[in-house]
Amino acid sequence: MTLARLAPVLFVLLWSTGWVSAKYATFFADPLTFLVVRYGTAVVLFYIVCRIGGVSWPKDRAGWLHAIVSGVFLHGLYLGMVWWAIGQGVPAALSGIIAGLQPLMTGIAAAYLIGENLNTGQRVGLVVGFVGVAIAVLPKVLVIDASTIPAYAVAVNVLAMACVTTGTLYQKRLVKDGDLRAVATLQYIGALIVTIPAALLLEDLHVEWSLGFFATLAWSVVGISMGAIALLLYLIRRGDVSKAASLIYLVPPLAALEAAIAFGEELTVPMMIGTCVVMVGVYLINRKSAVEPIILKD
Repeated sequence: MTLARLAPVLFVLLWSTGWVSAKYATFFADPLTFLVVRYGTAVVLFYIVCRIGGVSWPKDRAGWLHAIVSGVFLHGLYLGMVWWAIGQGVPAALSGIIAGLQPLMTGIAAAYLIGENLNTGQRVGLVVGFVGVAIAVLPKVLVIDASTIPAYAVAVNVLAMACVTTGTLYQKRLVKDGDLRAVATLQYIGALIVTIPAALLLEDLHVEWSLGFFATLAWSVVGISMGAIALLLYLIRRGDVSKAASLIYLVPPLAALEAAIAFGEELTVPMMIGTCVVMVGVYLINRKSAVEPIILKD
Protein backbone atom coordinates (compact mmCIF):
# COMPACT_ATOMS: atom_id res chain seq x y z
CA MET A 1 0.00 0.00 0.00
CA THR A 2 1.40 3.40 -1.00
CA LEU A 3 1.88 6.35 1.36
CA ALA A 4 -0.78 8.27 -0.57
CA ARG A 5 -3.40 5.68 0.41
CA LEU A 6 -2.11 5.04 3.90
CA ALA A 7 -1.50 8.66 4.95
CA PRO A 8 -5.18 9.67 5.51
CA VAL A 9 -5.83 6.64 7.74
CA LEU A 10 -2.66 7.13 9.76
CA PHE A 11 -3.32 10.85 10.13
CA VAL A 12 -6.82 10.34 11.53
CA LEU A 13 -5.67 7.62 13.93
CA LEU A 14 -2.75 9.68 15.25
CA TRP A 15 -4.52 13.05 15.36
CA SER A 16 -7.55 11.63 17.20
CA THR A 17 -5.32 10.59 20.09
CA GLY A 18 -4.68 14.29 20.72
CA TRP A 19 -8.00 14.50 22.58
CA VAL A 20 -6.98 11.70 24.93
CA SER A 21 -3.48 13.15 25.31
CA ALA A 22 -4.95 16.55 26.15
CA LYS A 23 -6.99 15.03 28.96
CA TYR A 24 -4.00 13.13 30.33
CA ALA A 25 -1.85 16.26 30.11
CA THR A 26 -4.17 18.19 32.45
CA PHE A 27 -3.28 15.71 35.20
CA PHE A 28 0.35 16.83 35.11
CA ALA A 29 0.61 20.42 33.83
CA ASP A 30 -1.19 23.62 32.92
CA PRO A 31 -2.46 23.36 29.31
CA LEU A 32 -0.37 26.09 27.66
CA THR A 33 2.68 25.19 29.75
CA PHE A 34 2.44 21.61 28.52
CA LEU A 35 2.20 22.86 24.94
CA VAL A 36 5.35 24.97 25.41
CA VAL A 37 7.28 21.90 26.54
CA ARG A 38 5.75 19.85 23.73
CA TYR A 39 6.58 22.37 21.01
CA GLY A 40 10.09 22.97 22.35
CA THR A 41 10.79 19.23 22.36
CA ALA A 42 9.39 18.93 18.82
CA VAL A 43 11.71 21.70 17.59
CA VAL A 44 14.76 19.94 19.03
CA LEU A 45 13.82 16.53 17.66
CA PHE A 46 12.89 17.82 14.20
CA TYR A 47 16.15 19.79 14.06
CA ILE A 48 18.10 16.63 14.90
CA VAL A 49 16.22 14.76 12.15
CA CYS A 50 17.05 17.56 9.72
CA ARG A 51 20.74 17.53 10.64
CA ILE A 52 21.03 13.76 10.33
CA GLY A 53 19.12 13.74 7.05
CA GLY A 54 21.06 16.63 5.52
CA VAL A 55 17.82 18.52 4.93
CA SER A 56 17.94 21.71 2.87
CA TRP A 57 16.44 24.77 4.56
CA PRO A 58 14.46 27.46 2.71
CA LYS A 59 16.71 29.42 0.38
CA ASP A 60 15.28 32.86 1.09
CA ARG A 61 13.85 34.88 3.95
CA ALA A 62 10.31 34.57 2.59
CA GLY A 63 10.46 30.76 2.82
CA TRP A 64 11.49 30.93 6.48
CA LEU A 65 8.85 33.56 7.26
CA HIS A 66 5.97 31.71 5.58
CA ALA A 67 6.78 28.46 7.41
CA ILE A 68 6.95 30.26 10.77
CA VAL A 69 3.70 32.17 10.17
CA SER A 70 1.86 29.00 9.18
CA GLY A 71 3.06 27.44 12.45
CA VAL A 72 1.72 30.42 14.41
CA PHE A 73 -1.77 29.67 13.08
CA LEU A 74 -1.71 25.86 12.77
CA HIS A 75 -0.13 25.07 16.12
CA GLY A 76 0.33 28.13 18.31
CA LEU A 77 -3.05 29.81 18.00
CA TYR A 78 -5.19 26.79 17.12
CA LEU A 79 -4.10 24.26 19.73
CA GLY A 80 -3.31 26.94 22.29
CA MET A 81 -6.83 28.35 22.08
CA VAL A 82 -8.53 24.92 22.10
CA TRP A 83 -6.55 23.65 25.09
CA TRP A 84 -7.03 26.91 26.99
CA ALA A 85 -10.78 26.94 26.28
CA ILE A 86 -11.17 23.37 27.53
CA GLY A 87 -9.18 24.32 30.62
CA GLN A 88 -11.62 27.20 31.18
CA GLY A 89 -14.60 24.86 31.20
CA VAL A 90 -15.61 24.13 27.60
CA PRO A 91 -16.69 20.44 27.62
CA ALA A 92 -14.93 18.10 25.22
CA ALA A 93 -18.27 17.24 23.58
CA LEU A 94 -18.99 20.88 22.78
CA SER A 95 -15.41 21.37 21.61
CA GLY A 96 -15.96 18.42 19.27
CA ILE A 97 -18.98 20.12 17.71
CA ILE A 98 -16.98 23.32 17.27
CA ALA A 99 -14.12 21.33 15.70
CA GLY A 100 -16.62 20.21 13.06
CA LEU A 101 -16.74 23.79 11.84
CA GLN A 102 -13.21 23.57 10.47
CA PRO A 103 -13.86 21.44 7.36
CA LEU A 104 -16.91 23.58 6.54
CA MET A 105 -14.95 26.81 6.96
CA THR A 106 -11.99 25.45 5.01
CA GLY A 107 -14.14 24.17 2.13
CA ILE A 108 -15.94 27.50 1.77
CA ALA A 109 -12.81 29.61 2.14
CA ALA A 110 -10.79 27.44 -0.26
CA ALA A 111 -13.36 28.01 -2.99
CA TYR A 112 -13.14 31.79 -2.68
CA LEU A 113 -9.51 32.36 -1.68
CA ILE A 114 -7.44 29.79 -3.58
CA GLY A 115 -9.85 28.74 -6.32
CA GLU A 116 -10.60 25.16 -5.28
CA ASN A 117 -13.75 24.05 -7.06
CA LEU A 118 -16.03 21.78 -5.07
CA ASN A 119 -18.49 19.65 -7.02
CA THR A 120 -22.01 19.00 -5.78
CA GLY A 121 -21.06 15.73 -4.13
CA GLN A 122 -18.24 17.40 -2.18
CA ARG A 123 -20.52 20.21 -0.99
CA VAL A 124 -23.05 17.65 0.17
CA GLY A 125 -20.23 15.70 1.84
CA LEU A 126 -19.15 18.74 3.87
CA VAL A 127 -22.66 19.17 5.23
CA VAL A 128 -23.17 15.43 5.82
CA GLY A 129 -19.87 15.24 7.69
CA PHE A 130 -20.86 18.07 10.03
CA VAL A 131 -24.26 16.49 10.62
CA GLY A 132 -22.51 13.24 11.53
CA VAL A 133 -20.33 15.01 14.10
CA ALA A 134 -23.44 16.68 15.52
CA ILE A 135 -25.28 13.35 15.82
CA ALA A 136 -22.28 11.79 17.55
CA VAL A 137 -21.71 14.40 20.25
CA LEU A 138 -24.83 16.60 20.42
CA PRO A 139 -26.64 14.33 22.94
CA LYS A 140 -23.79 14.97 25.40
CA VAL A 141 -23.93 18.71 24.71
CA LEU A 142 -27.69 18.91 25.38
CA VAL A 143 -27.33 17.63 28.95
CA ILE A 144 -24.70 20.25 29.80
CA ASP A 145 -25.76 23.18 31.98
CA ALA A 146 -25.04 26.09 29.64
CA SER A 147 -24.76 28.51 32.56
CA THR A 148 -21.60 26.73 33.72
CA ILE A 149 -19.77 27.28 30.41
CA PRO A 150 -18.00 30.65 30.07
CA ALA A 151 -19.16 32.37 26.86
CA TYR A 152 -15.71 33.87 26.31
CA ALA A 153 -14.13 30.40 26.36
CA VAL A 154 -16.60 29.15 23.73
CA ALA A 155 -15.79 32.22 21.60
CA VAL A 156 -12.07 31.45 21.89
CA ASN A 157 -12.74 27.85 20.84
CA VAL A 158 -14.61 29.06 17.74
CA LEU A 159 -11.82 31.54 16.96
CA ALA A 160 -9.37 28.62 17.12
CA MET A 161 -11.22 27.02 14.18
CA ALA A 162 -10.79 30.22 12.19
CA CYS A 163 -7.07 30.15 12.99
CA VAL A 164 -6.52 26.56 11.84
CA THR A 165 -8.52 27.28 8.68
CA THR A 166 -6.33 30.31 7.99
CA GLY A 167 -3.20 28.27 8.67
CA THR A 168 -4.28 25.46 6.36
CA LEU A 169 -4.99 27.84 3.47
CA TYR A 170 -1.78 29.77 4.15
CA GLN A 171 0.18 26.52 4.10
CA LYS A 172 -1.37 25.46 0.78
CA ARG A 173 -0.84 28.80 -0.92
CA LEU A 174 2.53 30.04 0.38
CA VAL A 175 4.42 26.99 1.68
CA LYS A 176 4.43 24.97 -1.52
CA ASP A 177 8.09 23.99 -1.65
CA GLY A 178 10.84 22.86 0.67
CA ASP A 179 11.50 19.76 2.71
CA LEU A 180 8.57 19.08 5.03
CA ARG A 181 10.93 18.27 7.91
CA ALA A 182 12.45 21.75 7.72
CA VAL A 183 9.00 23.30 7.35
CA ALA A 184 7.75 21.46 10.44
CA THR A 185 10.77 22.62 12.48
CA LEU A 186 10.12 26.25 11.58
CA GLN A 187 6.39 25.85 12.23
CA TYR A 188 7.00 24.79 15.81
CA ILE A 189 9.27 27.79 16.28
CA GLY A 190 6.30 29.87 15.16
CA ALA A 191 4.09 28.02 17.64
CA LEU A 192 6.48 28.86 20.48
CA ILE A 193 6.47 32.55 19.53
CA VAL A 194 2.82 32.83 20.61
CA THR A 195 2.53 30.01 23.16
CA ILE A 196 5.36 31.07 25.48
CA PRO A 197 4.00 34.61 26.08
CA ALA A 198 0.46 33.21 26.52
CA ALA A 199 1.64 30.66 29.12
CA LEU A 200 3.60 33.33 31.01
CA LEU A 201 0.60 35.67 31.00
CA LEU A 202 -2.24 33.24 31.74
CA GLU A 203 -0.78 30.39 33.79
CA ASP A 204 1.37 29.57 36.82
CA LEU A 205 3.64 27.34 34.69
CA HIS A 206 2.75 24.33 36.84
CA VAL A 207 4.38 21.04 35.80
CA GLU A 208 4.44 17.77 37.71
CA TRP A 209 7.63 16.13 36.48
CA SER A 210 6.51 12.51 36.72
CA LEU A 211 6.56 9.34 34.65
CA GLY A 212 3.00 10.07 33.54
CA PHE A 213 4.02 13.53 32.34
CA PHE A 214 6.94 12.23 30.30
CA ALA A 215 4.87 9.39 28.83
CA THR A 216 2.15 11.83 27.75
CA LEU A 217 4.79 14.21 26.41
CA ALA A 218 6.55 11.45 24.46
CA TRP A 219 3.37 10.44 22.64
CA SER A 220 2.24 14.04 22.11
CA VAL A 221 5.57 14.90 20.47
CA VAL A 222 6.43 11.74 18.53
CA GLY A 223 2.96 10.51 17.67
CA ILE A 224 1.13 13.79 17.13
CA SER A 225 3.51 16.77 16.75
CA MET A 226 5.86 14.77 14.50
CA GLY A 227 3.86 11.89 13.04
CA ALA A 228 0.38 13.35 12.56
CA ILE A 229 1.54 16.83 11.56
CA ALA A 230 4.03 15.48 9.02
CA LEU A 231 1.18 13.50 7.45
CA LEU A 232 -1.13 16.53 7.47
CA LEU A 233 1.48 18.70 5.73
CA TYR A 234 1.96 15.91 3.17
CA LEU A 235 -1.81 15.70 2.54
CA ILE A 236 -2.17 19.48 2.19
CA ARG A 237 0.72 19.71 -0.25
CA ARG A 238 -0.42 16.72 -2.28
CA GLY A 239 -4.12 17.51 -2.67
CA ASP A 240 -6.98 19.93 -2.05
CA VAL A 241 -7.06 21.52 1.38
CA SER A 242 -10.81 20.89 1.65
CA LYS A 243 -10.18 17.15 1.26
CA ALA A 244 -7.42 17.18 3.87
CA ALA A 245 -9.55 19.19 6.27
CA SER A 246 -12.51 16.84 5.82
CA LEU A 247 -10.55 14.11 7.61
CA ILE A 248 -11.01 16.16 10.80
CA TYR A 249 -14.66 15.06 10.73
CA LEU A 250 -13.51 11.57 11.67
CA VAL A 251 -11.59 12.75 14.72
CA PRO A 252 -14.33 13.48 17.32
CA PRO A 253 -16.14 10.13 16.90
CA LEU A 254 -12.85 8.22 16.92
CA ALA A 255 -11.65 10.21 19.93
CA ALA A 256 -14.89 9.27 21.72
CA LEU A 257 -14.12 5.61 21.11
CA GLU A 258 -10.58 6.07 22.43
CA ALA A 259 -11.90 7.93 25.49
CA ALA A 260 -14.26 5.04 26.16
CA ILE A 261 -11.29 2.67 26.13
CA ALA A 262 -8.89 4.91 28.06
CA PHE A 263 -11.21 6.52 30.62
CA GLY A 264 -14.29 4.31 30.61
CA GLU A 265 -16.46 7.04 29.12
CA GLU A 266 -19.81 5.92 27.73
CA LEU A 267 -19.93 4.95 24.05
CA THR A 268 -23.49 5.72 22.96
CA VAL A 269 -25.66 4.66 20.04
CA PRO A 270 -25.71 8.24 18.63
CA MET A 271 -21.90 8.16 18.59
CA MET A 272 -21.90 4.99 16.51
CA ILE A 273 -24.60 6.29 14.15
CA GLY A 274 -22.85 9.66 13.84
CA THR A 275 -19.57 7.96 13.01
CA CYS A 276 -21.22 6.09 10.12
CA VAL A 277 -22.72 9.35 8.82
CA VAL A 278 -19.33 11.06 9.09
CA MET A 279 -17.70 8.30 7.05
CA VAL A 280 -20.27 8.85 4.29
CA GLY A 281 -19.52 12.59 4.28
CA VAL A 282 -15.76 12.09 4.11
CA TYR A 283 -16.21 9.57 1.29
CA LEU A 284 -18.28 12.07 -0.74
CA ILE A 285 -15.65 14.78 -0.27
CA ASN A 286 -12.65 12.63 -1.15
CA ARG A 287 -13.95 10.38 -3.93
CA LYS A 288 -12.63 11.03 -7.40
CA SER A 289 -15.07 12.68 -9.76
CA ALA A 290 -16.07 10.61 -12.76
CA VAL A 291 -16.02 13.68 -15.00
CA GLU A 292 -12.80 15.26 -13.84
CA PRO A 293 -9.39 14.13 -15.14
CA ILE A 294 -7.23 12.37 -12.62
CA ILE A 295 -3.84 14.07 -12.33
CA LEU A 296 -1.07 11.88 -11.03
CA LYS A 297 1.30 13.73 -8.70
CA ASP A 298 4.78 12.80 -7.71
